[in-house]
Amino acid sequence: MSVDLTNPIFSNEEAARKHFEALRWPNGRICPHCGVIDNSVELKGESTRSGLYKCRACDLQFSAMIGTVMESSHVPMTKWALAFHLMASSKKGVSAHQLMRMLGLGSYRTAWFMAHRVREAMADRDPEPLGGKGKTVEVDETFIGKPDDVFVNGKGWRSKRWTATKRKVLTMVERGGRAVSVKVEDLTIDTLKTVIGKTVVLDSDLNTDEAQHYKALGENFASHGAVNHSEEEYVRREEGKLVTTNTVEVFKRGMVGVYQHCGESHLQAYLNEFDFRYSNRVGLGIDDTERAHRAIKGAQGKRLTYRSPRSAQQARAV
Repeated sequence: MSVDLTNPIFSNEEAARKHFEALRWPNGRICPHCGVIDNSVELKGESTRSGLYKCRACDLQFSAMIGTVMESSHVPMTKWALAFHLMASSKKGVSAHQLMRMLGLGSYRTAWFMAHRVREAMADRDPEPLGGKGKTVEVDETFIGKPDDVFVNGKGWRSKRWTATKRKVLTMVERGGRAVSVKVEDLTIDTLKTVIGKTVVLDSDLNTDEAQHYKALGENFASHGAVNHSEEEYVRREEGKLVTTNTVEVFKRGMVGVYQHCGESHLQAYLNEFDFRYSNRVGLGIDDTERAHRAIKGAQGKRLTYRSPRSAQQARAV
């Protein structure tokens, strides 16, 4: 994790505000209500906070927070800046408890909600497909969480064997590129066909393990190479191509180690966070600062609420 804590954006509200504005409006302020560019005026006054603007076209007020995951938040922008940078630069993520301590927040609930808002900003709702001609995509499933316990006569409570009660995740990694992880309800051929077909370009070379459900799917791709883990085969060369799932295996180990205890309803949000950091990693030329900037830019046009968002009329006073 590399965060320059001496940067004024983490200690000065005015610097933090200008930081968020510069990332959101690099070519001039855009009214989030009507979309008009550079036709607003900053409101001044003793009781008016800095960074509040009024659009001359629609007469509505707005700030850099409106229309983002940070809308309606009373947390200072300096703390939001630090939260984005911490979560973007920490390889294994930041717990809500740690975020609460580092940001000096008043409650765990505030830290938890902030962390989920940042994850929402990191989520790619319309990702570019993985792979393409000449590219290899590795696919594998993984199981997260502990199995249910059952009572066995004479032995007491024992964990169920195998993975039926665990949460199932399908992970697709473009070799040398991005990753996409999807929480799935089952691992039937129909489910895999839908998820993989939506995410991976058919011109790709597909690499999987020897599981039967991948064999029929592999016929739709440019090529399908499978390694036999049951016989301790993990990598081989086939017609000049490397056949392995080692990339996705490494990715899965990191992901499973971090998210063992996240709730069922929030698992996909945590997967999105892990995918974001992997797909914007140093190996692709993206450092910690640029990664945080991309996360902040991703906050625009998204909301995460646990109650009905305010109406446009109420937003006038923001």
